[in-house]
Amino acid sequence: MPEKARLLRCWAWRLAARAQAQSNITLYGVVDAGLLFTNKSPSVSTGANSGRQFSLIDSGSSASQFGISGLEDLGGGLKAQFKLESGFSMVNGAFNDSNGNMFGRQAWIALSSGLGELKAGLQFSPFFLSLYELDPRGLPLFGSSVVNYVDNVVGTGIFNANALSYTSPVIAGLQGSVMFALGGEPGDFAAGRQYSARLKYENGSLTVEAAIYDGNAGGTAQTPVPTTQAFLGRMLGAAYKFDKITVKASFTSYKVAGSFSNNVYGGGVDYLVLPDLDLNGGIWFTSDRNQSTNHSIMGAIGAQYFLSKRTTLYGQVGVVNNHGAMNTGLSINGALNGVTGTTVGANVGIRHVF
Repeated sequence: MPEKARLLRCWAWRLAARAQAQSNITLYGVVDAGLLFTNKSPSVSTGANSGRQFSLIDSGSSASQFGISGLEDLGGGLKAQFKLESGFSMVNGAFNDSNGNMFGRQAWIALSSGLGELKAGLQFSPFFLSLYELDPRGLPLFGSSVVNYVDNVVGTGIFNANALSYTSPVIAGLQGSVMFALGGEPGDFAAGRQYSARLKYENGSLTVEAAIYDGNAGGTAQTPVPTTQAFLGRMLGAAYKFDKITVKASFTSYKVAGSFSNNVYGGGVDYLVLPDLDLNGGIWFTSDRNQSTNHSIMGAIGAQYFLSKRTTLYGQVGVVNNHGAMNTGLSINGALNGVTGTTVGANVGIRHVF
């Protein structure tokens, strides 16, 4: 009996240990599709205005995606996490916003504790995460600062392969993040090497952020969507929340090798009018430091009506005016580049989160 009791206790202890260490696995995603209209669109061959367009597009508001995430409590405040995330198009079912790879948006594993988080794998850069948080419209794929971002450097800094990052705990309102992507190719270890850092300060309603990015061209992580465009990025911005209204402003610099050296000044307001209705608007002025005649101004307003916690109807209207060689567009999908002069566009759609 004593031996049997000991075995039963051992068996119970093992079951308890397994239950405590059991991983929490989540399947999640976003499906988003809408209609896009612009009164002008650039010709593929010449870049000149080829007339109006009206089309069904993927991801007018949020990128359509699906992913698997996991979390395991290792005890003593230590946790293991992972994320595998892919993007797809609601228009044709193909890969989209994922560099043509199965899990081309995110694919990382991390350890976190009270000392911070260490992450390894394909991940968003601290620079891009600051862009996301400082966008007054929540960074939709139509009429937001991400249009300027992708127009300058495509997917560089959004999707960073071969990357290691560390994010500190919050200390007196301050939190820092650093990322290093190894890059490299035979005979050139610096090819595709990328650095990024971010410092964030929060104090009640006030948030202030600063971020940098420095990346080289080349490397073995080349994908159908360029993610190693050589550029220097600098960003500084702030947000302040007044009850249901949040005001944001930012300055971003893109110094792109062999191309523009753009300064982007942006700002706007988000207003949660009702629990199920949100209104927002933003404006961005872009100027090429190498040639002042190259400049653009883009503005957009949007409304979101929450049918439920998961399903949202949205509508957006935007206008962009380009001068010189500047070709700022209105939408990541369907209207990334614009033409000289003024272009007006609108997008309506539906988004479901699961």
